[in-house]
Amino acid sequence: MSTHTDHQKGLLMTAIGGLTLTIDIPLIRLADGTPWTIMMLRTGTTLLAGLVIWAIWRSLDRNAPKLIPGWSGLAVAFCYGLTGITFVTAVYHTSTADLVFILAFNTVFAAALSWLFLKERPRLATVIAMLAMILGVLIIVGGSVGTGHLFGDFMALCSAFFVALAITISRASGKDMGFTGLVGVILPLALAAFMVSGEGFHVNAPWWIILNGAVIMPISFFCLANGPKYISGPEVAMFYLLETVFAPIWVWLIFAEAPTRNSLIGGTILIATLVAHSLWQLHEGRKRRAALAVVHPA
Repeated sequence: MSTHTDHQKGLLMTAIGGLTLTIDIPLIRLADGTPWTIMMLRTGTTLLAGLVIWAIWRSLDRNAPKLIPGWSGLAVAFCYGLTGITFVTAVYHTSTADLVFILAFNTVFAAALSWLFLKERPRLATVIAMLAMILGVLIIVGGSVGTGHLFGDFMALCSAFFVALAITISRASGKDMGFTGLVGVILPLALAAFMVSGEGFHVNAPWWIILNGAVIMPISFFCLANGPKYISGPEVAMFYLLETVFAPIWVWLIFAEAPTRNSLIGGTILIATLVAHSLWQLHEGRKRRAALAVVHPA
């Protein structure tokens, strides 16, 4: 398979994962339960669905991807496990707009980690984009001071970092991590089950969170976790922009939750920066392919 075809496959896969992920937060909110109960149902059904899919795949093809491919797979699973904890915590401690806007910051983390560990030095345009996104996040977090959302914003920032770290490790290993993110939910599942055993089971509409865990999360986790095998870490991270754009719209339509002024300003900076940088990357990619076509004509 050619490198160009691999790149297209990676783009399509991560686009499907990003689009599917946009309804994650609305489904969590619709379930109307306590954080630990929601986390337990979400991760439990995700793990069950992932194991069933893997078992069927394995029975049909002995070359099916491993659940956890070595130590790098274990590290990726751990990162996604931490993401599951910090993400659900953030859903209950900050606004949806703040959460998804800050999650878009994983692009900056991905670029920085790729620079430090993969020696993929960012170009000047990427550095400028990173600085603009830092400004956007600072505006959002600054608006949360005194509102009770600061802890939730911090949890969202932790989620962005852990996702970027998982992407970087996946890309460095070059291994198939499609099921690793699904297995990683064991960590938040164990923690949530322990907490629920003490406080009790509380959820008013469990079918929404079961749909989320059994269908939405396996699709998005598989696609986004497998993306780094074909495209760069920053490119994978940018597909989380789809959730940044659409999740607040779904929440506004369903729950009439409007973002704050600071959230809109900071979010606009983040989205505009990501769109501009993505267009620049697309333009540069076309230039490189054109140059290669001239140097190595068919």
